[in-house]
Amino acid sequence: MSSEDQAEVADFLTRALAGGEPAVTVIRTHISRVFLGRGRAFKLKTAVRLPYLDYSSAERRLAMCRAEFDLNRRTAPSLYVGVRAITREPDGSLAFDGPGPLVDAVVEMHRFPQENLFDAMVRTGRLTPELVATLAHRIAVFHAEAEISHRHGGAAAMAALVDLNDKALRASCLTTDGEANDLASRFRYALLRHGALLDARRAAGKVRRCHGDLTLRNICLFDGVPTPFDGIEFDEAIATIDVLYDLAFVLMDLWHRERRDLANLLFNRYLDEADEADGIGLLPVLMALRATIRAHVTAVQAQGAGAGERAEKLTEARDYLDLAGSLLDEAQAGLVAIGGLSGSGKSTVATLLAPWLGAAPGARILSSDRIRKRMHGVAATTRLPAAAYEASVSEQVYATLRREAGNVLKAGHCAIADAVFDRPAERSAMERVASGLGRPFQGVWLQAPTATLSSRIEGRRLDPSDATVEVLVAQAERDCGPITWWRLDAERPPETLRATLLPRIAFGEPFEGQAPPCDDAGVPDAPARASVP
Repeated sequence: MSSEDQAEVADFLTRALAGGEPAVTVIRTHISRVFLGRGRAFKLKTAVRLPYLDYSSAERRLAMCRAEFDLNRRTAPSLYVGVRAITREPDGSLAFDGPGPLVDAVVEMHRFPQENLFDAMVRTGRLTPELVATLAHRIAVFHAEAEISHRHGGAAAMAALVDLNDKALRASCLTTDGEANDLASRFRYALLRHGALLDARRAAGKVRRCHGDLTLRNICLFDGVPTPFDGIEFDEAIATIDVLYDLAFVLMDLWHRERRDLANLLFNRYLDEADEADGIGLLPVLMALRATIRAHVTAVQAQGAGAGERAEKLTEARDYLDLAGSLLDEAQAGLVAIGGLSGSGKSTVATLLAPWLGAAPGARILSSDRIRKRMHGVAATTRLPAAAYEASVSEQVYATLRREAGNVLKAGHCAIADAVFDRPAERSAMERVASGLGRPFQGVWLQAPTATLSSRIEGRRLDPSDATVEVLVAQAERDCGPITWWRLDAERPPETLRATLLPRIAFGEPFEGQAPPCDDAGVPDAPARASVP
């Protein structure tokens, strides 16, 4: 059966959905059609054979529908209903799951509003940090449970992907030969640098049967929950990949949509749960590979579009290609430590700074509050007993903070350490993490009147910090020693503090000695300085 011969099946599906409902909507791609009714949807695979998939026979399409259902139930069990065989009745009509000959097959799903696709939600501003944090948790759990493979992935698989992308890019006519040569050379250089790590991650079980196509268009809000769906079923090799390469697609998509804040949040919340710090340095390259794929796929889509849509698609393809090149640019890795008493806004400032520091998807934020909760095996917002804050426990927290910051720097990525740092020894030890690795360091100390800090603490809800006003009072009475970090007025708006900090946290060209006299975001007469090894 050819795709043209599926007209009878399409008519059958339309009639099956149309009873008492509004007109059926059909969404087409180059390999499927999705028929949308009021509450249900049928996904019909197009009868085609391509170099990377075979849907040419009804038996093959039924098998692929079953594979799609089984694989996608891992991430979207409530969304997928089942697989329906389409059979021929004795009178020649079509039916679902009858005893007659097999004609075709569909995946049956519950329908959701198209505006609940994350692709649409990010465009309309409805994709919130809370939803992104929940998505990060769901992806981390999914990756942890996914089947491990030692047959796929590694440096050889990535090298093959680079070659495939190069051929597809040239065939798309999106670039000149010179541009294509330059991009391919940069990817191959990156593989030389990271090949051993890619192989080590495969050996460590980091290559798993993932989603494979984790774009914003394949994530929806269903029953109030971020739900990845439509994972790749037709080629095991395409979807059996390093878990960070799976994550890289949605990170790249958010970066492309100029939502660095959400990409960085997804990255950080994922790493809070997943032991993937060794691979952080791979992410810019993996995101660049994903951007290149989107570039040549979008360029091919443009060739078959009308004049207006063609121009739009070509512009989008070029944007993806430019993004791929920028993601491959080298970025200096450095360490920022943000200290201050409870309520001074350390976590808020860290969150605002991180998307703009170092390589994509921005700095890894290491929070003492989150580390403490993780050490006790509880969620970040679960309150801990007083015993969890004894001096010996806090020493372990700070030791873990230093170790993890060092691991991020070793991976060639920026880190932000977020903690009170009210003891001189803790501040000095954190500085030595950077100096010992030959990385630049910037210490920042946020301060404000105790009344301001108390008010903020009292207003917290579902916060990783367990600090109370009583804890703040005890901190304020403690001798913090000489503060040599750059001191800033924490009563200023966080955006103002970010605007003040970013130009001066120049890891590529760190400034030496004393900082300029305090401006309107700083503390008058404070001995602020940048400590740079």
